[in-house]
Amino acid sequence: MSSSSAWKFAHQIFNKQNLKYVFTTHFWGPASNFGLPIAAIMDIRNKSPEMISGPMTGSLIVYSLVFMRYSLAVRPVNYLLFACHLLNEGAQLGQAYRYIKYNYGDKIKK
Repeated sequence: MSSSSAWKFAHQIFNKQNLKYVFTTHFWGPASNFGLPIAAIMDIRNKSPEMISGPMTGSLIVYSLVFMRYSLAVRPVNYLLFACHLLNEGAQLGQAYRYIKYNYGDKIKK
């Protein structure tokens, strides 16, 4: 990449409109919300399934579904919020699978 094309690329990324977006709640709300799916993904590998709360996991599944819909209903559409809750939905479904397998696995097989 030549210095001319690198400058054009940087100018497109760091233009006034994009920098203005970074200082809004439309950006920082979803950005700070990414802690939920990150924690759930880390817990899938590192925590025992006996520590999973079934009601809380169910609540987080519904919460993410609601906010995925909300992120598409607001104007302008908030794709960052959608991505955050899509990731959280997958992580919480993984936790729900672990919870059900741990607590009801033997009962389902019989």
